Amino acid sequence: MKDQDIPGPSKGLRQTTLLSRDERLAGRPNLCSDCGLCDTRLKPDMAQACVFVRNRAEDLERRLFGRNRRDGDELRFGIHQQMLAARMRRPVTGAQWTGMVTSLGARLLERDAVDAVLTTGAMPGTRFAPRPVLARTPQEVLATAGNKPCLAPGLGLLDAVRDAGVRRLAVVGTGCQVHMLRAAQDKLGLARLDVIGIPCSDNVTYPDLTYFLEQVSRSPGTIVHYEFMQDYSLHMHHEDGSTERMNYIDFPMDKLEGIFPSACLSCFDYANTLADITIGYMGARLGWQWVLVRTGRGAELLELLRDDLETTDLDSAGDRRRGVPRYIQMLAKPPGKPPKPVRRLIAWLQRHRGPRGLEFARAIIEMKMLRNLHYVRSRFSRFEPRIVPDYVYRALAPYDAAHREALGRGVRPEPPTPQRRQQ
Repeated sequence: MKDQDIPGPSKGLRQTTLLSRDERLAGRPNLCSDCGLCDTRLKPDMAQACVFVRNRAEDLERRLFGRNRRDGDELRFGIHQQMLAARMRRPVTGAQWTGMVTSLGARLLERDAVDAVLTTGAMPGTRFAPRPVLARTPQEVLATAGNKPCLAPGLGLLDAVRDAGVRRLAVVGTGCQVHMLRAAQDKLGLARLDVIGIPCSDNVTYPDLTYFLEQVSRSPGTIVHYEFMQDYSLHMHHEDGSTERMNYIDFPMDKLEGIFPSACLSCFDYANTLADITIGYMGARLGWQWVLVRTGRGAELLELLRDDLETTDLDSAGDRRRGVPRYIQMLAKPPGKPPKPVRRLIAWLQRHRGPRGLEFARAIIEMKMLRNLHYVRSRFSRFEPRIVPDYVYRALAPYDAAHREALGRGVRPEPPTPQRRQQ
């Protein structure tokens, strides 16, 4: 199947994507990220494991770390032992960035530390259509290099893990996949589990990805990989080596409404906080990867790559506290698209005066928390007590007054109004 054969978008722009009424997902929770767990023998455990049935992040934190998040950056980034910026001295061909995740998976197999790596490749004939892979050799891991920014049912291979007698497993997964994996970990019968987390936000179905690229690129069929970068622009890398950029402020939002799945808009774990190690980019400067070592196992994983890495300290600049309250106002009343000269000025100010480095990561994560909290309250209000963890309210507490002024209610849920006694 070729890229050009994929229609899009999968639904009308004002329709909700990926709910249980979708044919393939019938019988699943109302919110579903298609993680794959329900395609396995573990489906009966879905009600206890699914992050969109009940978010158990704080219970799982206590199990994994022995405590919950402390005030400060842990509320946004999750519990961690170390944060740093790193990159491979010799980047991996075809990798999204320098190839740290791919190299780590391959290294685990090279050292016989694991029996298999559960990761995601691309369907033949496509660049981005995801295909879960249970890699048994370093070469099979290296063949999956490159980001596939689509929902992928990777946990659907857990039956194959069991049937193949795999006892030592590494998993490369998104936040929702890792939540489900940790919740079901005791039932997997594994002697060793290494979890390599990738930050994740606003994935789409593959048809909707094709549609999205058609709206933002001059040559969508030649894009090799793309990412929403720290310079407030979308970077699209083409097969001829060129890079196309679009400022965030220039996005055609009127054409993109509705393509992001409800599950992604109801998720509060961009930083993949239950992994052993999280490898992304948002908290680092351009050209570097952002690494959060969370567990002792995560420290061991980083050491496997240490000799092949350049590392540096993370830095921070700007002040998100100026922009985030304005973002809350935009949630309440979405603005129109400014004229082009104004958009160019805004883009320049964002790049040169806005949050950078770790402050950029703080700003983006807080804005996603605010947006998703607003979405849950607008669309799935009865789910809020079950799917919004307490650390979200703690992280957003400094914006309570701005939230109340713009949206008519505070960050935390209002206490129930006492019912007047029936006479």
